[in-house]
Amino acid sequence: MESRVFLDSFTLAWEQRKFDEVFDCTIPNNTLSRAELNYESGSVRNIHYGDILIKYGSVVDVQNDEIPFATGKSSDDFKGALLQDGDIIIADTAEDETTGKACEIGNSQGLDVVSGLHTMVCRPRDKMALGYLGYYLNSDAYHHQLLPLMQGIKVLSLSRTNVQKTMVCYPKSNAEQQLIADCFRNLDKLITLHQREIEKLQNIKKSCLEKMFA
Repeated sequence: MESRVFLDSFTLAWEQRKFDEVFDCTIPNNTLSRAELNYESGSVRNIHYGDILIKYGSVVDVQNDEIPFATGKSSDDFKGALLQDGDIIIADTAEDETTGKACEIGNSQGLDVVSGLHTMVCRPRDKMALGYLGYYLNSDAYHHQLLPLMQGIKVLSLSRTNVQKTMVCYPKSNAEQQLIADCFRNLDKLITLHQREIEKLQNIKKSCLEKMFA
């Protein structure tokens, strides 16, 4: 019954618009290498493209996710580049077709965050429900648009010009956007819970094997 109500909620009109109509892509990134970052101290957090590809989900929780600091930098070094909730960061380079993986900034609560090497910052021109764009841009439906636009042999990359050729779909209603984002966020939480349970069982199994055959 609950699933029926949930599905019936998705009844309003959707928009399909060009990427550059939805996003302002003029916010700069920086070129700090991994060696110029640290996890101990600093005042500005830096989103590295390698972490987008491997570590972060569709939405980065700035308060709680592990984000390195830009060593020896302050907000004055990144004027015009500080991120805000709802901003999208796209990893524009990778060794495979994970190129184009995106994450959305969330829960920053005034903390200074910037976007680093091999990334593209995209700021929605209109306010959208937090999480919707992060999940949508990582969906196969959107990512398949990027595949023919990737360039390179050993390393695949995406240009800003090519990304702006893609189309973005979203419900006009912010409430519907939020329902979709909440649905996938809850699924992520469920997956994480089960992964932790699996890890516990694997550790129990390992311990039993070690004791039984010692």
